[in-house]
Amino acid sequence: MADVIKAYDVRGLVGDQITTDFVRAVGQSFGRLMRSEGALSVVVAHDMRDSGPELVDAFAEGVVAQGLNVVNIGLASTDEMYCASGLLQMPGAMFTASHNPAAYNGIKLCRAGARPVGQDTGLATISRELAEGVPEFRGAHGYVTNRDMLPDYVDYLNKLVDLKDVRPLTVAVDAGNGMAGYTVPAVWENLPLTVEALYFELDGSFPNHEANPLDPKNLVDLQKFTPEVKADIGVAFDGDADRCFVVDEKGQPVSPSAIAALVAERELAREPGSAVIHNLITSKAVPEIIRESGGEPVRTRVGHSFIKAKMAETNAIFGGEHSAHYYFRDFWRADSGMLAAMHVLAALGQQDKPLSEMMAKYNRYAASGEINSRLANAEAQAERTEAVVAAFADRTENVDRLDGVTVDLKDGNWFNVRASNTEPLLRLNVEASSQEAVDALVEEILAIIRA
Repeated sequence: MADVIKAYDVRGLVGDQITTDFVRAVGQSFGRLMRSEGALSVVVAHDMRDSGPELVDAFAEGVVAQGLNVVNIGLASTDEMYCASGLLQMPGAMFTASHNPAAYNGIKLCRAGARPVGQDTGLATISRELAEGVPEFRGAHGYVTNRDMLPDYVDYLNKLVDLKDVRPLTVAVDAGNGMAGYTVPAVWENLPLTVEALYFELDGSFPNHEANPLDPKNLVDLQKFTPEVKADIGVAFDGDADRCFVVDEKGQPVSPSAIAALVAERELAREPGSAVIHNLITSKAVPEIIRESGGEPVRTRVGHSFIKAKMAETNAIFGGEHSAHYYFRDFWRADSGMLAAMHVLAALGQQDKPLSEMMAKYNRYAASGEINSRLANAEAQAERTEAVVAAFADRTENVDRLDGVTVDLKDGNWFNVRASNTEPLLRLNVEASSQEAVDALVEEILAIIRA
Protein backbone atom coordinates (compact mmCIF):
# COMPACT_ATOMS: atom_id res chain seq x y z
CA MET A 1 0.00 0.00 0.00
CA ALA A 2 2.85 2.39 0.80
CA ASP A 3 4.13 2.04 -2.77
CA VAL A 4 0.84 3.42 -4.13
CA ILE A 5 -0.56 5.76 -1.47
CA LYS A 6 2.07 8.48 -1.34
CA ALA A 7 2.57 11.52 0.85
CA TYR A 8 -0.02 13.57 -1.03
CA ASP A 9 -1.66 11.43 -3.70
CA VAL A 10 -2.29 7.92 -4.99
CA ARG A 11 -0.14 6.79 -7.93
CA GLY A 12 1.04 3.57 -9.53
CA LEU A 13 1.16 1.24 -12.54
CA VAL A 14 -2.22 0.59 -14.15
CA GLY A 15 -3.26 -3.06 -14.07
CA ASP A 16 -0.64 -3.93 -11.49
CA GLN A 17 -0.96 -1.42 -8.64
CA ILE A 18 -3.88 0.68 -9.91
CA THR A 19 -6.82 -1.65 -10.67
CA THR A 20 -10.56 -1.07 -10.83
CA ASP A 21 -11.06 -3.09 -7.63
CA PHE A 22 -8.43 -1.05 -5.81
CA VAL A 23 -9.88 2.24 -7.07
CA ARG A 24 -13.43 1.17 -6.16
CA ALA A 25 -12.23 0.52 -2.60
CA VAL A 26 -10.48 3.92 -2.50
CA GLY A 27 -13.77 5.50 -3.61
CA GLN A 28 -15.62 3.67 -0.82
CA SER A 29 -13.15 4.79 1.83
CA PHE A 30 -12.97 8.37 0.53
CA GLY A 31 -16.77 8.53 0.32
CA ARG A 32 -17.07 7.21 3.87
CA LEU A 33 -14.54 9.80 5.11
CA MET A 34 -16.26 12.67 3.30
CA ARG A 35 -19.72 11.56 4.50
CA SER A 36 -18.42 11.58 8.08
CA GLU A 37 -17.42 15.23 7.50
CA GLY A 38 -20.86 16.19 6.17
CA ALA A 39 -20.30 16.04 2.40
CA LEU A 40 -23.21 15.07 0.16
CA SER A 41 -21.48 14.85 -3.24
CA VAL A 42 -18.03 14.33 -4.80
CA VAL A 43 -16.82 15.81 -8.10
CA VAL A 44 -14.62 13.56 -10.27
CA ALA A 45 -12.56 14.12 -13.43
CA HIS A 46 -9.83 12.46 -15.48
CA ASP A 47 -7.04 13.46 -17.84
CA MET A 48 -6.37 12.04 -21.32
CA ARG A 49 -4.92 8.69 -20.19
CA ASP A 50 -6.79 5.74 -21.69
CA SER A 51 -7.43 4.19 -18.27
CA GLY A 52 -9.10 7.34 -16.89
CA PRO A 53 -12.80 6.78 -17.73
CA GLU A 54 -12.85 3.20 -16.45
CA LEU A 55 -11.10 4.15 -13.21
CA VAL A 56 -13.44 7.12 -12.69
CA ASP A 57 -16.43 4.79 -13.08
CA ALA A 58 -15.01 2.35 -10.52
CA PHE A 59 -14.25 5.15 -8.06
CA ALA A 60 -17.77 6.55 -8.53
CA GLU A 61 -19.23 3.11 -7.75
CA GLY A 62 -17.36 3.15 -4.45
CA VAL A 63 -18.49 6.67 -3.58
CA VAL A 64 -22.18 6.12 -4.34
CA ALA A 65 -22.08 2.88 -2.33
CA GLN A 66 -21.36 5.11 0.67
CA GLY A 67 -24.52 7.15 0.05
CA LEU A 68 -22.93 10.16 -1.65
CA ASN A 69 -23.69 11.50 -5.11
CA VAL A 70 -21.04 11.94 -7.81
CA VAL A 71 -20.73 14.81 -10.30
CA ASN A 72 -18.58 13.60 -13.20
CA ILE A 73 -17.09 16.51 -15.16
CA GLY A 74 -15.25 14.12 -17.48
CA LEU A 75 -12.12 15.23 -19.31
CA ALA A 76 -10.39 18.03 -17.39
CA SER A 77 -7.06 19.45 -16.28
CA THR A 78 -6.25 19.08 -12.60
CA ASP A 79 -6.74 22.78 -11.95
CA GLU A 80 -10.13 22.61 -13.69
CA MET A 81 -11.14 19.90 -11.21
CA TYR A 82 -9.91 22.10 -8.34
CA CYS A 83 -11.97 24.96 -9.78
CA ALA A 84 -15.03 22.70 -9.86
CA SER A 85 -14.38 21.64 -6.24
CA GLY A 86 -14.23 25.32 -5.30
CA LEU A 87 -17.22 26.56 -7.28
CA LEU A 88 -19.44 23.58 -6.37
CA GLN A 89 -18.07 23.31 -2.81
CA MET A 90 -17.62 19.54 -3.15
CA PRO A 91 -14.76 17.18 -2.35
CA GLY A 92 -12.96 16.09 -5.51
CA ALA A 93 -10.97 13.30 -7.13
CA MET A 94 -8.76 13.89 -10.16
CA PHE A 95 -7.54 10.83 -12.04
CA THR A 96 -4.08 11.62 -13.33
CA ALA A 97 -0.47 10.56 -12.95
CA SER A 98 0.64 14.08 -13.82
CA HIS A 99 4.04 13.89 -15.56
CA ASN A 100 4.59 10.14 -15.03
CA PRO A 101 4.89 7.87 -18.10
CA ALA A 102 1.88 6.41 -19.91
CA ALA A 103 1.80 3.18 -17.88
CA TYR A 104 0.88 5.10 -14.71
CA ASN A 105 -2.30 6.61 -13.35
CA GLY A 106 -3.36 7.91 -9.97
CA ILE A 107 -5.73 10.04 -7.93
CA LYS A 108 -5.37 13.51 -6.46
CA LEU A 109 -7.97 13.93 -3.71
CA CYS A 110 -9.28 17.09 -2.11
CA ARG A 111 -11.99 18.28 0.24
CA ALA A 112 -14.57 20.89 -0.74
CA GLY A 113 -12.93 24.11 -1.85
CA ALA A 114 -9.90 22.16 -3.15
CA ARG A 115 -8.59 21.69 0.40
CA PRO A 116 -5.84 19.06 0.34
CA VAL A 117 -6.05 15.44 1.38
CA GLY A 118 -2.57 14.22 2.30
CA GLN A 119 -1.07 11.46 4.38
CA ASP A 120 -1.89 13.19 7.66
CA THR A 121 -5.30 14.47 6.54
CA GLY A 122 -6.99 11.40 5.12
CA LEU A 123 -4.68 9.20 3.07
CA ALA A 124 -3.44 7.29 6.13
CA THR A 125 -7.08 6.58 7.08
CA ILE A 126 -7.84 5.38 3.55
CA SER A 127 -4.74 3.18 3.55
CA ARG A 128 -5.73 1.60 6.84
CA GLU A 129 -9.30 0.96 5.73
CA LEU A 130 -8.14 -0.61 2.49
CA ALA A 131 -5.93 -2.99 4.46
CA GLU A 132 -8.65 -3.86 6.97
CA GLY A 133 -11.69 -3.70 4.67
CA VAL A 134 -13.91 -0.64 4.18
CA PRO A 135 -17.08 -0.85 6.35
CA GLU A 136 -20.24 -1.04 4.27
CA PHE A 137 -22.86 1.72 4.32
CA ARG A 138 -26.37 0.38 5.00
CA GLY A 139 -28.30 3.40 3.70
CA ALA A 140 -29.46 4.25 0.20
CA HIS A 141 -26.87 4.56 -2.54
CA GLY A 142 -26.18 7.85 -4.27
CA TYR A 143 -26.25 8.52 -8.00
CA VAL A 144 -23.97 9.87 -10.74
CA THR A 145 -24.64 12.94 -12.92
CA ASN A 146 -22.51 14.47 -15.67
CA ARG A 147 -21.66 18.16 -15.91
CA ASP A 148 -19.44 20.34 -18.12
CA MET A 149 -17.38 22.74 -15.97
CA LEU A 150 -15.06 24.06 -18.70
CA PRO A 151 -17.06 27.30 -19.29
CA ASP A 152 -17.09 28.04 -15.54
CA TYR A 153 -13.34 27.42 -15.35
CA VAL A 154 -12.70 29.73 -18.32
CA ASP A 155 -14.80 32.54 -16.83
CA TYR A 156 -13.20 32.25 -13.41
CA LEU A 157 -9.60 32.40 -14.66
CA ASN A 158 -10.27 35.36 -16.92
CA LYS A 159 -11.73 37.27 -13.95
CA LEU A 160 -8.54 36.65 -11.94
CA VAL A 161 -6.14 37.81 -14.69
CA ASP A 162 -7.51 40.21 -17.31
CA LEU A 163 -5.60 39.86 -20.57
CA LYS A 164 -8.02 41.77 -22.79
CA ASP A 165 -5.92 44.94 -22.89
CA VAL A 166 -2.40 43.51 -23.22
CA ARG A 167 -0.41 44.18 -26.40
CA PRO A 168 -0.81 41.44 -29.01
CA LEU A 169 1.44 38.49 -28.17
CA THR A 170 2.40 35.36 -30.06
CA VAL A 171 2.54 32.41 -27.65
CA ALA A 172 4.11 29.08 -28.55
CA VAL A 173 2.51 26.32 -26.48
CA ASP A 174 3.71 22.73 -26.11
CA ALA A 175 0.82 20.79 -24.60
CA GLY A 176 2.80 17.54 -24.67
CA ASN A 177 -0.35 15.72 -25.87
CA GLY A 178 -1.76 16.52 -22.44
CA MET A 179 -4.68 18.47 -21.04
CA ALA A 180 -3.41 21.92 -22.07
CA GLY A 181 -4.42 20.92 -25.58
CA TYR A 182 -7.99 20.95 -24.27
CA THR A 183 -7.90 23.97 -21.93
CA VAL A 184 -5.63 26.49 -23.69
CA PRO A 185 -7.93 27.01 -26.73
CA ALA A 186 -10.90 27.55 -24.41
CA VAL A 187 -9.26 29.87 -21.87
CA TRP A 188 -7.33 32.06 -24.35
CA GLU A 189 -10.09 32.39 -26.93
CA ASN A 190 -11.03 35.98 -27.84
CA LEU A 191 -7.86 37.41 -26.27
CA PRO A 192 -5.08 39.34 -28.08
CA LEU A 193 -3.00 36.15 -28.17
CA THR A 194 -1.92 34.21 -31.24
CA VAL A 195 -1.34 30.62 -30.12
CA GLU A 196 1.19 28.55 -32.06
CA ALA A 197 0.27 25.00 -31.09
CA LEU A 198 2.61 22.06 -30.57
CA TYR A 199 1.27 18.60 -29.69
CA PHE A 200 -2.28 19.66 -28.84
CA GLU A 201 -3.75 16.24 -29.76
CA LEU A 202 -4.87 14.49 -26.56
CA ASP A 203 -2.92 11.22 -26.36
CA GLY A 204 -2.12 9.49 -23.07
CA SER A 205 0.60 7.42 -24.75
CA PHE A 206 2.67 10.63 -25.19
CA PRO A 207 3.90 9.89 -28.74
CA ASN A 208 6.15 12.95 -29.02
CA HIS A 209 7.77 13.22 -25.60
CA GLU A 210 6.85 12.66 -21.96
CA ALA A 211 4.63 15.40 -20.57
CA ASN A 212 7.25 16.33 -17.99
CA PRO A 213 8.84 19.69 -18.86
CA LEU A 214 10.93 19.56 -15.68
CA ASP A 215 13.18 17.16 -17.62
CA PRO A 216 15.22 19.32 -20.03
CA LYS A 217 14.93 16.82 -22.89
CA ASN A 218 11.17 17.39 -22.98
CA LEU A 219 11.63 21.15 -23.52
CA VAL A 220 13.83 20.78 -26.59
CA ASP A 221 10.99 20.91 -29.12
CA LEU A 222 9.51 24.08 -27.59
CA GLN A 223 12.96 25.70 -27.41
CA LYS A 224 13.35 25.17 -31.15
CA PHE A 225 9.73 25.96 -32.05
CA THR A 226 9.44 29.28 -30.16
CA PRO A 227 12.03 31.29 -32.16
CA GLU A 228 11.01 29.47 -35.38
CA VAL A 229 7.48 30.90 -35.16
CA LYS A 230 8.81 34.23 -33.84
CA ALA A 231 6.82 33.86 -30.64
CA ASP A 232 7.18 36.32 -27.77
CA ILE A 233 7.13 33.48 -25.26
CA GLY A 234 6.96 29.71 -25.14
CA VAL A 235 4.92 27.79 -22.56
CA ALA A 236 5.03 24.05 -21.87
CA PHE A 237 2.51 22.25 -19.68
CA ASP A 238 2.77 18.89 -17.99
CA GLY A 239 0.25 16.10 -18.61
CA ASP A 240 -2.53 17.31 -16.33
CA ALA A 241 -1.67 20.98 -16.97
CA ASP A 242 -1.29 21.98 -13.35
CA ARG A 243 2.30 23.07 -14.05
CA CYS A 244 3.68 25.41 -16.68
CA PHE A 245 7.26 25.98 -17.83
CA VAL A 246 8.38 29.04 -19.73
CA VAL A 247 11.02 29.70 -22.39
CA ASP A 248 11.88 33.16 -23.63
CA GLU A 249 11.74 34.47 -27.21
CA LYS A 250 15.18 32.96 -27.86
CA GLY A 251 14.06 29.53 -26.66
CA GLN A 252 16.04 29.76 -23.41
CA PRO A 253 14.36 28.22 -20.34
CA VAL A 254 13.15 30.59 -17.62
CA SER A 255 13.67 29.29 -14.11
CA PRO A 256 10.46 28.36 -12.23
CA SER A 257 11.94 30.30 -9.30
CA ALA A 258 12.08 33.41 -11.48
CA ILE A 259 8.44 32.88 -12.46
CA ALA A 260 7.54 32.46 -8.78
CA ALA A 261 9.30 35.73 -7.96
CA LEU A 262 7.52 37.55 -10.80
CA VAL A 263 4.07 36.31 -9.78
CA ALA A 264 4.80 37.06 -6.11
CA GLU A 265 5.74 40.62 -7.04
CA ARG A 266 2.50 41.03 -9.02
CA GLU A 267 0.32 39.63 -6.25
CA LEU A 268 2.07 41.72 -3.58
CA ALA A 269 1.50 44.87 -5.66
CA ARG A 270 -2.20 44.05 -5.39
CA GLU A 271 -2.07 43.23 -1.68
CA PRO A 272 1.09 44.57 0.06
CA GLY A 273 2.24 42.94 3.26
CA SER A 274 0.84 39.50 2.47
CA ALA A 275 2.63 36.24 3.18
CA VAL A 276 4.02 34.32 0.19
CA ILE A 277 4.98 30.66 0.40
CA HIS A 278 8.08 29.23 -1.24
CA ASN A 279 9.43 25.72 -0.84
CA LEU A 280 12.95 25.05 0.32
CA ILE A 281 14.22 24.25 -3.18
CA THR A 282 13.39 27.62 -4.74
CA SER A 283 16.19 30.10 -5.38
CA LYS A 284 17.33 32.42 -2.61
CA ALA A 285 16.16 35.16 -4.95
CA VAL A 286 12.53 34.27 -4.25
CA PRO A 287 12.44 35.23 -0.54
CA GLU A 288 14.70 38.20 -1.32
CA ILE A 289 12.26 39.56 -3.92
CA ILE A 290 9.25 38.82 -1.69
CA ARG A 291 10.81 40.98 1.04
CA GLU A 292 11.78 43.71 -1.44
CA SER A 293 8.16 43.73 -2.66
CA GLY A 294 6.85 44.26 0.86
CA GLY A 295 5.79 40.68 1.52
CA GLU A 296 6.56 38.07 4.13
CA PRO A 297 8.33 34.95 2.78
CA VAL A 298 7.31 31.67 4.41
CA ARG A 299 9.49 28.60 3.74
CA THR A 300 7.97 25.13 3.59
CA ARG A 301 8.69 21.59 2.42
CA VAL A 302 7.97 20.28 -1.07
CA GLY A 303 4.50 19.02 -2.03
CA HIS A 304 1.08 20.46 -2.76
CA SER A 305 -0.65 19.28 0.42
CA PHE A 306 2.08 20.87 2.57
CA ILE A 307 2.04 24.13 0.58
CA LYS A 308 -1.75 24.41 0.74
CA ALA A 309 -1.84 23.73 4.48
CA LYS A 310 0.77 26.43 5.11
CA MET A 311 -1.12 28.86 2.87
CA ALA A 312 -4.29 28.28 4.89
CA GLU A 313 -2.38 28.78 8.14
CA THR A 314 -0.77 32.05 7.05
CA ASN A 315 -3.47 33.31 4.62
CA ALA A 316 -0.69 33.60 2.03
CA ILE A 317 -1.69 35.24 -1.23
CA PHE A 318 0.56 33.04 -3.38
CA GLY A 319 2.90 30.06 -3.23
CA GLY A 320 5.61 28.90 -5.62
CA GLU A 321 7.66 25.73 -5.98
CA HIS A 322 10.87 24.96 -7.86
CA SER A 323 8.97 22.31 -9.83
CA ALA A 324 6.71 24.95 -11.45
CA HIS A 325 3.70 24.40 -9.22
CA TYR A 326 2.13 27.79 -8.48
CA TYR A 327 -0.63 28.22 -5.89
CA PHE A 328 -3.11 31.07 -5.60
CA ARG A 329 -5.19 32.05 -2.59
CA ASP A 330 -7.95 33.33 -4.88
CA PHE A 331 -7.99 29.96 -6.66
CA TRP A 332 -8.81 28.09 -3.42
CA ARG A 333 -5.09 27.88 -2.64
CA ALA A 334 -4.80 25.34 -5.46
CA ASP A 335 -2.09 25.15 -8.10
CA SER A 336 -2.77 26.23 -11.65
CA GLY A 337 -0.29 26.20 -14.52
CA MET A 338 -2.76 28.13 -16.64
CA LEU A 339 -3.15 30.93 -14.09
CA ALA A 340 0.62 31.24 -13.64
CA ALA A 341 1.07 31.46 -17.42
CA MET A 342 -1.58 34.17 -17.58
CA HIS A 343 0.28 36.21 -14.95
CA VAL A 344 3.46 36.04 -17.05
CA LEU A 345 1.53 36.99 -20.20
CA ALA A 346 -0.06 39.92 -18.37
CA ALA A 347 3.34 41.20 -17.21
CA LEU A 348 4.88 40.74 -20.66
CA GLY A 349 1.90 42.31 -22.42
CA GLN A 350 2.05 45.46 -20.30
CA GLN A 351 5.55 46.46 -21.44
CA ASP A 352 7.60 46.58 -24.61
CA LYS A 353 10.60 44.57 -23.41
CA PRO A 354 11.20 41.05 -24.69
CA LEU A 355 10.74 38.31 -22.11
CA SER A 356 14.49 37.69 -21.76
CA GLU A 357 15.03 41.29 -20.64
CA MET A 358 11.93 41.35 -18.43
CA MET A 359 13.06 38.27 -16.49
CA ALA A 360 16.71 39.30 -16.04
CA LYS A 361 16.12 40.96 -12.67
CA TYR A 362 14.68 37.75 -11.19
CA ASN A 363 17.76 35.64 -12.02
CA ARG A 364 20.37 36.33 -9.35
CA TYR A 365 22.12 32.99 -8.90
CA ALA A 366 23.18 29.96 -10.90
CA ALA A 367 21.35 26.69 -10.28
CA SER A 368 21.66 23.05 -11.26
CA GLY A 369 17.99 22.26 -11.66
CA GLU A 370 16.75 18.99 -10.21
CA ILE A 371 19.14 16.07 -10.80
CA ASN A 372 17.78 12.58 -10.10
CA SER A 373 19.65 9.47 -9.05
CA ARG A 374 17.87 6.10 -8.90
CA LEU A 375 18.73 4.14 -5.75
CA ALA A 376 17.44 0.73 -4.76
CA ASN A 377 15.67 1.54 -1.51
CA ALA A 378 15.11 4.03 1.30
CA GLU A 379 18.07 2.67 3.28
CA ALA A 380 20.44 3.37 0.39
CA GLN A 381 18.98 6.84 -0.05
CA ALA A 382 19.48 7.65 3.65
CA GLU A 383 23.01 6.24 3.67
CA ARG A 384 24.15 8.28 0.65
CA THR A 385 22.48 11.42 1.97
CA GLU A 386 24.34 11.19 5.27
CA ALA A 387 27.58 10.49 3.42
CA VAL A 388 27.12 13.76 1.53
CA VAL A 389 26.48 15.67 4.77
CA ALA A 390 29.61 14.18 6.34
CA ALA A 391 31.76 15.05 3.31
CA PHE A 392 30.84 18.74 3.59
CA ALA A 393 31.00 19.00 7.39
CA ASP A 394 34.02 21.32 7.49
CA ARG A 395 32.48 23.68 4.89
CA THR A 396 28.98 23.77 6.38
CA GLU A 397 27.32 26.78 7.98
CA ASN A 398 23.98 25.08 8.71
CA VAL A 399 22.14 21.81 8.13
CA ASP A 400 18.34 21.85 7.84
CA ARG A 401 16.21 18.68 7.77
CA LEU A 402 12.79 20.15 6.99
CA ASP A 403 12.61 18.05 3.80
CA GLY A 404 15.56 15.80 3.10
CA VAL A 405 18.76 17.66 3.94
CA THR A 406 19.51 21.28 3.03
CA VAL A 407 23.15 22.24 3.55
CA ASP A 408 24.05 25.94 3.69
CA LEU A 409 27.77 26.35 3.01
CA LYS A 410 30.03 28.97 4.51
CA ASP A 411 30.61 30.58 1.11
CA GLY A 412 26.88 31.33 0.70
CA ASN A 413 26.16 28.48 -1.70
CA TRP A 414 23.70 25.70 -0.80
CA PHE A 415 22.32 22.34 -1.86
CA ASN A 416 19.43 20.03 -0.99
CA VAL A 417 19.27 16.24 -1.21
CA ARG A 418 15.83 14.67 -0.75
CA ALA A 419 13.99 11.48 -1.59
CA SER A 420 11.14 11.76 -4.10
CA ASN A 421 7.62 11.33 -2.73
CA THR A 422 6.43 9.66 -5.94
CA GLU A 423 9.37 7.72 -7.44
CA PRO A 424 12.41 5.70 -6.20
CA LEU A 425 14.73 8.64 -6.74
CA LEU A 426 17.12 10.78 -4.74
CA ARG A 427 16.86 14.39 -5.93
CA LEU A 428 19.70 16.93 -5.85
CA ASN A 429 19.36 20.71 -6.20
CA VAL A 430 22.34 23.07 -6.05
CA GLU A 431 22.48 26.88 -6.11
CA ALA A 432 25.63 28.96 -6.13
CA SER A 433 27.06 32.34 -7.08
CA SER A 434 28.33 31.10 -10.46
CA GLN A 435 27.75 28.24 -12.90
CA GLU A 436 31.31 27.05 -12.30
CA ALA A 437 30.62 26.72 -8.58
CA VAL A 438 27.36 24.88 -9.31
CA ASP A 439 29.09 22.44 -11.65
CA ALA A 440 31.85 21.73 -9.14
CA LEU A 441 29.38 21.05 -6.33
CA VAL A 442 27.21 18.83 -8.53
CA GLU A 443 30.21 16.75 -9.59
CA GLU A 444 31.39 16.31 -6.01
CA ILE A 445 27.96 15.42 -4.60
CA LEU A 446 26.95 13.04 -7.40
CA ALA A 447 30.24 11.18 -7.00
CA ILE A 448 29.10 10.34 -3.45
CA ILE A 449 25.43 9.63 -4.24
CA ARG A 450 26.22 7.39 -7.23
CA ALA A 451 29.29 5.67 -5.78
